[in-house]
Amino acid sequence: MKFYISARGIKRVTISSSVAVEDGGGGGGFGEVMKGKKSSVPGGGTRRMYHRVVLPIALIFALFLPFLFVRIAFLVLESASFCSSSPDCMEWRIFGGNDAALLREELTRAMVETTKTDDESEIGDAEDSTLLPSAFNDLVQDVTSKRQDIKAFAFKTKAMLAKMEHMVQSAKRREYINWHLASHGIPKSVQCLSLMLAEEYAVNALARSRLPPPEYVSSLSDPSFNHVALLTDNVLAASVVISSAVESSTNPEKLVFHVITDKKTYTAMHAWFAVNDISSAVVEVKGLHQYDWSHAVNIGVKEMFEIHRLIWNHEYVNLKMEDFEYHQECEMNLKVLSPSFISLLNHLRIYMPELFPDLNKIVFLDDDVVVQQDLSSLWELDLNGKVVGAVVDSGCGLDCCPGRRYKDYFNFTTPIISSKLDSKRCGWLYGMNVFDLQAWRKTNITRTYHQWLKLSLNSGFTLWHPGALPPALLAFEGHVHPINSSWHIAGLGHRSPQVSRYMLESAAVIHFSGPAKPWLEICAPEVRSLWYKHLNLSNEFINKCGIVG
Repeated sequence: MKFYISARGIKRVTISSSVAVEDGGGGGGFGEVMKGKKSSVPGGGTRRMYHRVVLPIALIFALFLPFLFVRIAFLVLESASFCSSSPDCMEWRIFGGNDAALLREELTRAMVETTKTDDESEIGDAEDSTLLPSAFNDLVQDVTSKRQDIKAFAFKTKAMLAKMEHMVQSAKRREYINWHLASHGIPKSVQCLSLMLAEEYAVNALARSRLPPPEYVSSLSDPSFNHVALLTDNVLAASVVISSAVESSTNPEKLVFHVITDKKTYTAMHAWFAVNDISSAVVEVKGLHQYDWSHAVNIGVKEMFEIHRLIWNHEYVNLKMEDFEYHQECEMNLKVLSPSFISLLNHLRIYMPELFPDLNKIVFLDDDVVVQQDLSSLWELDLNGKVVGAVVDSGCGLDCCPGRRYKDYFNFTTPIISSKLDSKRCGWLYGMNVFDLQAWRKTNITRTYHQWLKLSLNSGFTLWHPGALPPALLAFEGHVHPINSSWHIAGLGHRSPQVSRYMLESAAVIHFSGPAKPWLEICAPEVRSLWYKHLNLSNEFINKCGIVG
């Protein structure tokens, strides 16, 4: 075998295995090859192609393979922090994929996987919510420091979102509870007013003067007058109800207001209306301690109040056992915290005939209403033999109610309720009603009311939610005469009253039913002003107690 090197330099090497050359293989053979570039040996062209093409490629691969190995190893280590499948990452990195597309595909795959399983044990300590990062930057730092893959990142993100959603719902629940607690308190200004008026009653003879004056006593039972009943222990509220009714009346001199209150509020209530004379109208203030009822009535009232107290206590114990997770039914459950649920005055309206034995017809007003229109035609209203006139249907159509439906008051899982009532039926509004006391006395409404209370007691208080209205709906069944919905608009005491401005302005009586009473700061400002405009803010006692609109 002989090697021949071109004279141009070492740019080409030709290897030939020609036969032996004469002269002993010296310089003559070398010079011969230099003269002719082609080999005369068979297969020489193929061998030259092999050495000219294949061998350089082999040399290049020999040099490149170590670098390729190092690069692959680096990619494998790098992909461990980002990919749930290293071979997939390698395929993308080596064969043209880019980081953005790879990250998007891997993140999408991991997110889809998290939605298919609720097992968060795969991410280790992410099960413990106390060990989860509290912010996104902390999450990134945690994942990168532990060199976790995208799957772990997705599961931790899911756990963080679940934790944050739970915190938001818990915050909503606490805020709603605090809002309800605020609605059940008595503002200092209102307490101040009662205390100052009680003191005024003790030191001022005018505050103790007779109500009404002797010349108006005969009007208290005169059927030619328009009689209004108001059962309340709130002096400020009573003053707004009466002043708004007088201002809206076309014949205020025909109005007679019967204010019934408890013993502790009697002196303050009497002092207010004795010192602040209501021009034209007649006002009577009477305490429950001043009634001389029969033994049977006293026993009935005591029994009624005791059962209502037991119902309230049952619901209150159940409320304390709740886990206080936010849910849509919490408003109904929290209503049990309201003092009105165990207020005797709130439940005594079922004894209207006994409270006003000398009257045949009376308009009942709750203490959280404002009168905006003349009410005179209510006393002329024909109830067609029924006992109570009330708003039953609203002007919004068949799919809505002026108040609540029966399903919001009663427990329809009990057979005695489901067999007698329709859960979709609208409950009539309590708060502005016309009572035909003469017709009432001919019925057994009060006795039926007591029968339902005893059924509730025997059933373990499962028939209805606490309140004065559910048993009244049952007792007055078949005795309600519907009146036009414009007489009474309710629901202004809720967080976001769903009442149009037109309905507010056209309603004869607006009712702040709900937790947010108008004398509380939590009342919606857009409706609260409708109540405060009837308050005499220049009054001496109101100024001293810091009551402002």
